[in-house]
Amino acid sequence: MHVLLLASAFNSLTQRVHAELRDHGHSVAVELALPDRPLAEAVRRHAPDLVLAPMLRTAIPEEVWSAHPCLIVHPGPVGDRGPASLDWAVQEGRTRWGVTVLQAEAEMDAGPVWATAECTVPPVGKSDLYRGEIADAALEAVLLAVERFASGTYLPRPQHHAAARPALRQEDRRIDWEADGTERVLRVLRAADSRPGVRDELLGARWYLHGGHPEDRLRGRPGELLATRAGAVCRATADGAVWIPELRAAHAPGEPPAPRLPAVLALGDRLPPLREHPAPPHPEPGRSTWSDIRYREEGQTGFLSFSFPSGAMDTDRCRRLLEAYRSALSRPTSVLVLGGGRDFFSNGIHLGVIEAAADPAAESWANINAMDDLVEAVLTTTDRLVVAALGGNAAAGGAMFALAADEVWCRSGAVLSPHYRLMGLYGSEYWTYTLPARVGGATAARLTEDALPLSADAALALGLSDRTLACPPEAFAEETARLAARLAALPATSARIAAKKARREQDEARRPLASYRQAELDRMKRTFDDPHAPYHALRRAFVRKEPARQTPPHLTRRTAPAPGAARPAGGRVTGPAVQDSASPAGPC
Repeated sequence: MHVLLLASAFNSLTQRVHAELRDHGHSVAVELALPDRPLAEAVRRHAPDLVLAPMLRTAIPEEVWSAHPCLIVHPGPVGDRGPASLDWAVQEGRTRWGVTVLQAEAEMDAGPVWATAECTVPPVGKSDLYRGEIADAALEAVLLAVERFASGTYLPRPQHHAAARPALRQEDRRIDWEADGTERVLRVLRAADSRPGVRDELLGARWYLHGGHPEDRLRGRPGELLATRAGAVCRATADGAVWIPELRAAHAPGEPPAPRLPAVLALGDRLPPLREHPAPPHPEPGRSTWSDIRYREEGQTGFLSFSFPSGAMDTDRCRRLLEAYRSALSRPTSVLVLGGGRDFFSNGIHLGVIEAAADPAAESWANINAMDDLVEAVLTTTDRLVVAALGGNAAAGGAMFALAADEVWCRSGAVLSPHYRLMGLYGSEYWTYTLPARVGGATAARLTEDALPLSADAALALGLSDRTLACPPEAFAEETARLAARLAALPATSARIAAKKARREQDEARRPLASYRQAELDRMKRTFDDPHAPYHALRRAFVRKEPARQTPPHLTRRTAPAPGAARPAGGRVTGPAVQDSASPAGPC
């Protein structure tokens, strides 16, 4: 079938739906729902067999849903309605939730149901949950709904109408630092972690707080700032403390939104002298404190995990991760796993920090060089095997960072976007060395030019990755550890390490790594230093959430099914119809 995706933005879920529908043999195109752009005309132009809305903040006009079959992906169980379903679920501390695929009708979220899937709700931020358990449930429900629609025999089940829940206002999110305990503070922060943030007063100014993590030992007067760590601030609650990694300055009406920044950077000179309180260098049993970089060992395997908000790696994060990597190389291990967390692996340089810098061109240059230093350290590691473990998405320089490893393991829900051009950049991170070596020159050129998302299965088929782990987000770290231990124990691993060293020496003799880096950075430097280069306007629009003026042309084009596509839909989804014989849903 030809499926048209209607979306308010080409966000993570829309990207995954786009990629997996292609994997299942469908052609796909995208149309963004934009002001002053009549949707009905756009839909007629595409002539789709089915319209699917993975993330849509506005209602589909009647002239569209009355003329074309339109399915809506709602991030809530059957009967749930309203624009802030996931926010309410996280803030109220729900432990199970769901996703419903329903037919568009005049009343929002009230149409008949084509499929639904349930999932667990772990204690993580809303955006992490959305890209993890919710996205897994959404894809199972979407694929089942599309299969049912294609059959031509399925009758969707009417909903029992329920009152829609209102939007979650800032008044509902307000934190009373004098009275609220850590448990409630964390729920509120997590329910607003990416957007909209929690509005608050801090050090004489108004801010939006983004993200929250527990702290088990630091204590102080409620509301007081206690310490800093890796760019985050620790703030006392009524019965404990939390780490807040990012802040966004409030803006006056009519002004563009400020970028989200590491809290210490955002506060700047307002921040009083506070102690930098480093995290324990290694995990300690029974402790509950936050760190964005951790190292641990199990036998012959080292695990260097990192988790940065939105997967963005500014100059400081790159340098700290490089320092941790070099420290990990001093340990007597034969396998080193990078990543292994449940959310983003990396999205490359930090566009928000660059945009906020006094000299964005200079900060762009510093950031890309710090990324390249990190990637170079991985590429030149010849005394052990390095595994990049992608529990979540990777894009641009972050995807190329993963390719520096000897093996790339992806969770089945990960989405890879190995391209730069949508930000007006040529790219670096040694991609001109690693990407063609993995997929060939022609495919590398196509991937970077097409600029489309790839599912984990598609990445495996192309050779971008070496293994797909079909497991829930919460199980990825444990499954990665099990497989890494097995890799370290294989008799052939020592031979692979020796062969790797010889291959690196041969490659270096053919063309030094430094020449790849220099050629890439020459092009990047010209872009950074040119104030009229599209990169600067594209970066600004991305960081400040400027609305798109049109759907990007590469998305409106009908994208053919992936090579070797069309596989049966998974079987863990339950549909609401009486005639559905699927088994009950398991955890997502």
